Amino acid sequence: MSFRKGAVIGITALIILLLLLMFSCQKITEQKAEIEKFPQFQKGVTYVTWDRAAFGKGFSDASLAKLASIGCEWAAIMTSWYQKDYNSTEIAPGAKTPSDESLIHAIDVAHGLGLKILLKPHLDLLKTGYFRGEIDFPDEAGWEEWFKSYRDFILHYAKIAQEKGVEMFCIGVELTGPSVWKPELWDKYVIQEVRKVYTGPITYAANWNEEYLNIVFWDKLDYAGLDAYFPLSDKEKPILEDLREGWKKHMPEIEAWQKKINKPVLLTEVGYKSSSGSAKTPWEHQLGREVDLQLQSDCYTAIFEAFWDKPWFYGMYWWYWGTNERMGGREDRGFNVQNKPAQEIVTKWYKRRR
Repeated sequence: MSFRKGAVIGITALIILLLLLMFSCQKITEQKAEIEKFPQFQKGVTYVTWDRAAFGKGFSDASLAKLASIGCEWAAIMTSWYQKDYNSTEIAPGAKTPSDESLIHAIDVAHGLGLKILLKPHLDLLKTGYFRGEIDFPDEAGWEEWFKSYRDFILHYAKIAQEKGVEMFCIGVELTGPSVWKPELWDKYVIQEVRKVYTGPITYAANWNEEYLNIVFWDKLDYAGLDAYFPLSDKEKPILEDLREGWKKHMPEIEAWQKKINKPVLLTEVGYKSSSGSAKTPWEHQLGREVDLQLQSDCYTAIFEAFWDKPWFYGMYWWYWGTNERMGGREDRGFNVQNKPAQEIVTKWYKRRR
């Protein structure tokens, strides 16, 4: 009798194990199918922290759930490595780099919420006063050494993206000097190497000013990424119509560029501070003198109106959403969209079909 009972228990356990394996295989197949859909329209927000552990905490899980509830379908999860100066060749994690464990946790939680992921590694400089786009070297040896270090950095995350079924991967962000001056090294050390370890679509996030028009390797990528911090008005407190006119000035150049490269375009990063003057220099992190929630909302509305119906446009990632669901709020002057009227603008547009 005990033998029969043990046999039944063993068979039951085997059946459960087989069912779990079937479910796991089905999930992998579904993730692969999602990755292979191309191109996909992406209703996204950039999800950020500058803390080693925050992505792995319960408060981050709650913030991701809130992000998913406002109509977002994609999260650009950001992580950063650092180099000391514009002419340094060593790239490494820093004190503010999220641990791999916390990053993987955030990816798993986001996937569990039904969100798709754009994994977006950033490179920043530790020396203040310099920007990643100013990286430069006086000789070819310096460039070769830097690109080898950059390759190791970006492949670290490309492998994680592949292992976790991440739906899309960004190979670089606003690296104007390297991308414009050394396209052949981008292809050799970055694009070709990433393709060897990651099978999903890839993009590059180009700066809006002197960079995106001058990149020549768009043909080797799946999406053309544009960080769209175009100035929209010289006024401190422009109205919505001023912002609409601002986009009318920029759109012919953007459309001519898209026609030339013939790629689906993503706004890989875009955002506006909720403070005065934010439409004049949207790229600056210096806060305006006073809170202006209406201006932030109007800037969001203007860009949705300008891009949404363009046939070549495939989505945007707002800068930014943090790991604490109580961040932002009506007294906040920064880029954060949480708990501000601009969040309602995102929800309104992201709930629309396209």
